Amino acid sequence: VQLVESGGASVQAGGSLRLSCAASRHTHSRYCLAWFRQAPGKEREGVAAFYVGGGSTYYADSVKGRFTMSQDADKNTLYLQMNNLKPEDTAMYYCAIEPSAVPLFSMTVSPRDTDFNTWGQGTQVTVS
Repeated sequence: VQLVESGGASVQAGGSLRLSCAASRHTHSRYCLAWFRQAPGKEREGVAAFYVGGGSTYYADSVKGRFTMSQDADKNTLYLQMNNLKPEDTAMYYCAIEPSAVPLFSMTVSPRDTDFNTWGQGTQVTVS
């Protein structure tokens, strides 16, 4: 599977962006999809995640109520709608996918980047 992100840009605080992650065709029936971000000098953190095959979701506390993750299965595309952006949201954003029989996260436990083996190249979001 190959992932290609797009949609990153420079925006003013309070603005919105929608990130896209296009996936090549695959045959996995149960897998985890996730968005991570990494700001300069900081560790990569899980932002949002969704388990295809069970419906489990995760959002980091810092983005709850502002970010929404969705999937268009027909287009094999994952989205991250980001509203009311803040300067602290500035980071490189990555999507990731990992086949799994069970969710690799819970509603309160973030996905770990070490659990994912397939990543996109990243897209930069800058909020000023």
